[in-house]
Amino acid sequence: MIYYEVLGQSYLILGSYNRVYDLGEKRSSIYSSRTDMPMLNDLMKWGFNFTTLPYGQELRVRRRAFHEYFQPSVLSRYQPVQLKWCHKLLRLLSETPQDFLDHIRFTFTAIVLDICYGLTIESSDDPYVKKVEESMDGFSQAVVFGNFLVDYFPVLKYIPSWMPGAGFKKKAEEWRKGNTYIEYAAFNLTKEAMANGTERPSIASTMLRSLLTGGDTAKEAETIARQTLATAYVGANDTTLATIQSFFLAMAMFPEVQRKAQEEIDNVIGASQLPDFTDRSSLPYTDAVVKEAFRWQPVVPLGAFIPSIIELTCLESAYRIGTPHMTTQDDEYEGYFIPRGTVVMGNAWAILHDKDMFPDPEVFRPERFLSDTTNLKVLDTAFGFGRRVCPGRFFGDASIFIIVASVLSVFDILPPVDEHGRPIQLNTDCTNGIIAYPLPFKCNIKPRSKDAESLILNSGKAEYIGFED
Repeated sequence: MIYYEVLGQSYLILGSYNRVYDLGEKRSSIYSSRTDMPMLNDLMKWGFNFTTLPYGQELRVRRRAFHEYFQPSVLSRYQPVQLKWCHKLLRLLSETPQDFLDHIRFTFTAIVLDICYGLTIESSDDPYVKKVEESMDGFSQAVVFGNFLVDYFPVLKYIPSWMPGAGFKKKAEEWRKGNTYIEYAAFNLTKEAMANGTERPSIASTMLRSLLTGGDTAKEAETIARQTLATAYVGANDTTLATIQSFFLAMAMFPEVQRKAQEEIDNVIGASQLPDFTDRSSLPYTDAVVKEAFRWQPVVPLGAFIPSIIELTCLESAYRIGTPHMTTQDDEYEGYFIPRGTVVMGNAWAILHDKDMFPDPEVFRPERFLSDTTNLKVLDTAFGFGRRVCPGRFFGDASIFIIVASVLSVFDILPPVDEHGRPIQLNTDCTNGIIAYPLPFKCNIKPRSKDAESLILNSGKAEYIGFED
């Protein structure tokens, strides 16, 4: 454990799974709130994302609404849409493999827009893709406590934007416009389509109808639906996106893992069809690849929350510290006093790279998750802990699995080569911020065979597929 104070604010970092479990799970009733973030929630209006709300009734209402549409028992209804966009990704990777990072971002945004709003986008240049990327960039800066003095001194949010030192208000205004677009644009299009009877099946239309018949006022129901769906919208651009990027990096760095997964897929699926969700139980090694991707490059939901002063001075791998919780009352643990209002963070990197639990943690080794000795509960740390665990983790996991299995079935992912044709060594350097994305890297993505090329071409021609609401 590491405890420190900055300008009167106390912080506690937990670096072991047992301590995260003891406090975050067993004592979740007092370790589940959030600290006040004036820059993020007040000035940038990021409060639509309920994951930043303090623990209380408002949060419970939104998590309950989200859970209704993203709990494991209902996810099968979205699988046709996930498959459609997964197959579109295969086509894009075949046509312009050098743009694979853009294609991945486009795919996850397309999946969530289709399912949540019934909207179809055409490319990574679509405003719905660009706006959420810009918004997440602003979020990654504002969520790092200490980047803006207004977080330490909330009274500063009231000073005029023209005053010296108030540049943060101009930035907040710019980011607020993007956040407003995310919250309202797609939702309002769905409302208009419902008004004229042209809506496509979506969670938005279903949620609006069910909430309105559930006794809430129209305004309250609309706000809950709008903000819950906006949370899902931005959620498509955090852990799922970064995890798939890490998967591509791992396959280029560890070719023996790729060969084993492809051999399993070939034996179970064959070369004449693409994997389906129903194949997962028959693909244990491929499933283990997904689990290892979460462990190898942990991306805690919504990223880091470290005071910038501390980040520069005393915390190695500070960007891997998870989303902060805050204590709502005084507590004592292992003889230490933890005051009310302490910001508590779990170090996902330290936990998932614990050499006692995961020998050779820097090596991408899916076999870890084929052993009965591996505690799978530890992997949950990648999604947060306690009552603030990522609510979309099951949906994200399903999307990641089908993309991993489908890509491996038809593509080889190879490291880039230099002018002499020699492989270039890749590294695992990541961005330092809210989400630990791998730094931009190159790899060679090639169809495995002529049959694979044909399979890719045919799968990319699917017509619109929706789900029954």
